[in-house]
Amino acid sequence: MCAKRNCLLLFIVILHLVLEISSKWEFTNLKCTSLDKEFTEFEYCHLKAINRTYKYVSFKAHLLKTPVTKIKVNFSLFKRFSGYRPFLYNMTVDSCRFLKHQKSYPVAAFFYNIFKDSSNINHTCPYDHDLILDQLTATNLNHQLTKVLPFPEGDYLMETNWIFYDITRAVVKFYGTLS
Repeated sequence: MCAKRNCLLLFIVILHLVLEISSKWEFTNLKCTSLDKEFTEFEYCHLKAINRTYKYVSFKAHLLKTPVTKIKVNFSLFKRFSGYRPFLYNMTVDSCRFLKHQKSYPVAAFFYNIFKDSSNINHTCPYDHDLILDQLTATNLNHQLTKVLPFPEGDYLMETNWIFYDITRAVVKFYGTLS
């Protein structure tokens, strides 16, 4: 047996460890595809591992015909069940309108909050510059996918289709694991 004080201390330590256990997001891949090389090209698109626990994703898309005043983004979430299957969300958002009225699109705002601090895609149209996502780490995804709206563990794919002037011009796919 343990003394009351030691048992209480042991109980507090175990409780602290149990409360600290939480899900963790890890990027596994990033794929960027330009469907219209005359409209957009990717200068870089990579997942970079600094060490075993710290990874980030980055891409830079050149817009070759600027200014762009009409952008829609279709984003779909997939979960891996014997191949990637649709999971929860598949929606298209008028980006110019969304950035003016974010509260009107709560699901889009949920996903936008993941990358807004790592991106220059944070103002309304027109866009007359390259679109950059710079060093998006798993930290924001961990918060959004485990604290704000808890997701079940598994392998995920978030596919984004970038639609300029009603034509899909680029596709960016984010792969990751929630464990």
